Amino acid sequence: MRVVSLVPSLTEAVAVSAPGALVGATDWCSHPAGLDVTRVGGTKNPKVDRIVALAPDLVIANEEENRAADLDALRTAGVEVLVTEVRDVPQAFRELARVLDACGVPAPPRWLDEAERTWSSLPAPDRRTTAVVPIWRRPWMVLGRDTFAGDVLARLGVDHLYAAHEDRYPRIPLDDLLAAAPDVVVLPDEPYRFTVDDGPEAFPGLPCALVSGRHLTWYGPSLTETPRVLSEALRAARR
Repeated sequence: MRVVSLVPSLTEAVAVSAPGALVGATDWCSHPAGLDVTRVGGTKNPKVDRIVALAPDLVIANEEENRAADLDALRTAGVEVLVTEVRDVPQAFRELARVLDACGVPAPPRWLDEAERTWSSLPAPDRRTTAVVPIWRRPWMVLGRDTFAGDVLARLGVDHLYAAHEDRYPRIPLDDLLAAAPDVVVLPDEPYRFTVDDGPEAFPGLPCALVSGRHLTWYGPSLTETPRVLSEALRAARR
């Protein structure tokens, strides 16, 4: 089985669950560390000719992360493409099972079983917290409706304030974000790399939680530790 992944979280899932199957991945596929496969460009601008030259049995993609035109070009070249859709945690588990099955993994790997147990046994939060979750600046963009990251946070007791917005990633002026007065501002390190020196200064007087984008937005082996890692970051911000 020869697999090319155009989705960083799925790259990690396949690499640890079907050793040797992965022959290509994007430049943004950073896990597992030391992954030794052919790099095929970015998620939004993959090198279709390089992917075709790898003669993959399957290319794994995502309807949000990858462009339809690139996937159509791969299909036209005779490559089979599996496209995932992940908008919440239960759907992530279903899609992960589908991807791994398509990659020839005979049974759910241990990490997937562990992750499902972890998420199905989450304790009820002591109280609910409101948040805004920027994912870009210049212009400011935040989580809106129907996102995997939003569902992750909601299951941890964090309600982001634009969950009912008509857009999935709305552009919101900074003054409006400040006026919303959230309990906490959640700043991930991807797709925009917010850091202690780039992000919190825009929200004076508000607690800011700098979090791992891998734990907030990836669906793969990181799901086993996501509740603990994100909860610790949120608690630290509000001390």
